[in-house]
Amino acid sequence: MEKVSVFYDTEGNTLTVWFGNREDEVISEETGEEMVLMKNSRGEVIGFEKLNFRTNEQKGMPIGFEAITV
Repeated sequence: MEKVSVFYDTEGNTLTVWFGNREDEVISEETGEEMVLMKNSRGEVIGFEKLNFRTNEQKGMPIGFEAITV
């Protein structure tokens, strides 16, 4: 089973989401809209980072997940 890891950096204002092993990252590619895609050696996207991400929450950010299987 794969796991999803979410990191919110309040100092750097970034939201990073990994849905693969982050140690497998070999390249990162900025898409131009303040988004960075992290890829493994096969070119598969294993995570993304939203730059300049801010939330109005004072004590962090509530996160909700919905799992959908097809």
